[in-house]
Parts: sequence; structure tokens; C-alpha cells
Amino acid sequence: MADAPSSAPRKFTFDTVFDGPNPASATPYKRLYAREEVDRMTEVARLQGEAAAMTRVEAETARALAAIAEAARAALPTLAAVAHQHRAGSAELALACGRQIADAACARFPEAPLQAALTALAREVEATPKLVLRVAPAMKERLRAALAETAESIGYPGQVVARDDPDMPPAAFVLEWGDGSAAFDPVGGARRIAEALEGAIASEGLHAEALVLDPTLTPDREVPNA
Repeated sequence: MADAPSSAPRKFTFDTVFDGPNPASATPYKRLYAREEVDRMTEVARLQGEAAAMTRVEAETARALAAIAEAARAALPTLAAVAHQHRAGSAELALACGRQIADAACARFPEAPLQAALTALAREVEATPKLVLRVAPAMKERLRAALAETAESIGYPGQVVARDDPDMPPAAFVLEWGDGSAAFDPVGGARRIAEALEGAIASEGLHAEALVLDPTLTPDREVPNA
């Protein structure tokens, strides 16, 4: 009886799948790639990496912008208070400068307000027989002469009478005629202007100008409420 033929021994390569009813050979792994395939896979991997990195960068940027917007929004009340203080300080400085200029002008040309007033009132006083001027004693002669000169220049034919008033500050005057009068008080005028300015600043409060964030500071492009 002849012996059964025997095959030569073969190394087991783990290429058979034993799951399922019918064992089958597993698909072998490809170990060699062409240069074009390598380049293509490299490019795909690079693009995927860049996309993932950009996604992370955009997320971090959005979080940073949201944090900046929130910080700016929280600072708005302080900024409004600072802006209000700056406006108030600027107005007070302008008022102080104006007061200094006005005082210097009144000291140098005390007759100018009186002459301007009489020129403006020319039509009202042209038929009045007498003008009565009340001024500080130290300014009586100077202002009386200026008033007479201006009256002559506008063609006023009546009489000009100057009287002392010790309560009048320099450059102040009261001009009376018939049924009318005109007055100028630089000290009282400065006080009324200061009171009006203080009232305007107080009523303005912190609402003079709305402080609005730049819309580019917020990721959703919405302007936050001031």
C-alpha cells in the first residue's frame, strides 16, 4: 500500500480569517505605494491638519474676542464717568478763561459796553429828553464823556445826566430814560453764566454721549448696549 503524498511544510502567515462559517483569506496589506500615491496622501493629510488647526484657531479667536467685548462692556460706566468729568472740567476751564478775558477787557475799555448799549438803543431813546446814567463814582466822568460822545454820534438831541452809585462795580452801569432802562453788570453776568453752566452739566449727567463699542470687537458683530 502506497503512502499518501505529503506536501512540504509552509509557514503560517496569519492571512486566514476564521470568523464566520467559511474561513477565508484576509485582504493582504499593501506594503508598497507609488510616489504619486504618497504625494496625494501627504497632501490630503496636510489639508486635514490645516483645517483642524484653523478650526482651533477660530475657536480661540472667538473666545478671546468675547472676553475682550465683555471687559470693554464692563468698563463702559467708568468710561462714561471719565468722559463726563472731562466735559465738566473743560467747560469750567473755558468759563474761567472767558472770565479773565472779560475782566481784562472791562478794565481796559470800561466804556465799550455803555457805548454799544446806547448805539443799539438809538431808536428807542431818540425822542427822550433826558438820559440818566448811574455808575460807580470812580468811573463817572469817563463813562459820562463816552456816553455824551456816543449820543452825539447817533444824533441824540437830549440831555445826558450822570449820577454816582457806590454799589456799582467798575464798568457796570444803569441807563434810564422815560419809560425804559438798560443795565450791565459784569459780575452778576459772570455769576449767572456760571450757574447756567453748572445747571447744564448737572442735568446732562452721564448721558451727553453714548459710549458704544466698536462692533468688530464682538464675534457676533452686534453692538453692545451702552
